[in-house]
Amino acid sequence: MKALSPSDQMFLWLEKRQQPMHVGGLWLFSYPEDAGPDYVSQLAESCREWTQPTPPFNMKLKSRFGQYYWVEDTHFDLEHHFRHEALPHPGRIRELLAHVSAQHSNLMDRERPLWEMHLIEGLPDRQFAIYTKAHHAMIDGVGAMRMSIRSLSEDPNARGLPPFWCMEPTQKTPRTPRDNDLLSNLSAMTNGVSKQLGTIPTIVREMAKSIRQSGNQTNPVSVFQAPQSILNRKITGSRRFAAQSWPMERFRAIGKAFGATLNDVLLAVCGSALRNYLINQHALPDQPLIAMVPVSLRQDDSESGNQIGMILANLGTHIADPTDRIEVVKRSVKDAKARFAHMSQEEILNYTALTMAPTGLNLLTGLVPQWQAFNVVISNVPGPKEPMYWNGARMTGIYPVSIPLDQIALNITLLSYVDQLEFGLTACRRTLPSMQRLLDYIENGIQELEVAADMR
Repeated sequence: MKALSPSDQMFLWLEKRQQPMHVGGLWLFSYPEDAGPDYVSQLAESCREWTQPTPPFNMKLKSRFGQYYWVEDTHFDLEHHFRHEALPHPGRIRELLAHVSAQHSNLMDRERPLWEMHLIEGLPDRQFAIYTKAHHAMIDGVGAMRMSIRSLSEDPNARGLPPFWCMEPTQKTPRTPRDNDLLSNLSAMTNGVSKQLGTIPTIVREMAKSIRQSGNQTNPVSVFQAPQSILNRKITGSRRFAAQSWPMERFRAIGKAFGATLNDVLLAVCGSALRNYLINQHALPDQPLIAMVPVSLRQDDSESGNQIGMILANLGTHIADPTDRIEVVKRSVKDAKARFAHMSQEEILNYTALTMAPTGLNLLTGLVPQWQAFNVVISNVPGPKEPMYWNGARMTGIYPVSIPLDQIALNITLLSYVDQLEFGLTACRRTLPSMQRLLDYIENGIQELEVAADMR
């Protein structure tokens, strides 16, 4: 048995019917030139031959004295995890996104390994799709991306590739203590406590600085700054997913014009989109929305588990001028990065835990909904830099499907692929009506920065 870390267990504690805690991905493929009409059916048959999964895809949960462990599923049933489906006519992208929205709303069965793959045909123009999902307790976004890339190939002629659940792990799984290995458990606990205590002085200093600066709305962002908005209401279990690609070069050109990073531009564009959406809903707060932006702390090639820190970024939604807005975004991100630059990995993780404590308390108890450190999650995950293929089919798009939370009804996750930026927006269907309009507002946000930079 392998015990889950506290951060991985947190995703199990947070899960409830209206708040499934799995992440997913939607992959679009085009048929190989020589493929026949039954190409997808043949792919499905070949996938069903891979019945011996490798870790972590053969592991299920077991709870013992309040602690969760991963144990091998000795009755693994591939038919539960792999599904071959077809879209209803006319099989447009609209039907595909509706199908993914419905599948992403469903809780996963904790009596089985916590992952699924849906092979979907019925799309026009000789295309098919794959929708995958896995519980966040099992894997984070960066780890999921690494697994996805390893299951694909840069060679369009490669055939017989194993599906991701049968890929060999990239590194040996470290030995975990046996149930009765008390000395090993005590040693690991003692080492961990020592590291945690060593982070206290830095955390106290940075938290005090954040509190002193909490009145400044344009530069450092504190945990007390996020305003109430319609994004921060209770959610249901129903999901709406929207996705679209944009050329990365447009964002890079804007960044060059404003002396901003790619992430700065992305946050400014999302700030513009959210501003326009909330104006349309007659619900724009006077104070700027605050985004929680995950930062990967992964320093190895591992794939399972979660190794992430968080920064808070001012989205400048209270500012109409796009030039002023991107300057506000730049300053707030620069301040957050400067704070982390002087911290160790343990200090960053513990500082993140402390700054997110109000939000975590709400997610667990719902007792103080007015306490929130941020309004929306915006995450950017690096993806493949070269075109990828799966058994001869070229991947034309890969869109992240993420997790809305109670009081945080929208998640915006981006993924880079070759020369594209793939936006995946996941929201509570009831809390945020017409959420798909955000895609139009994102385009508007790009255009207004291009105009401001005299690029049009």
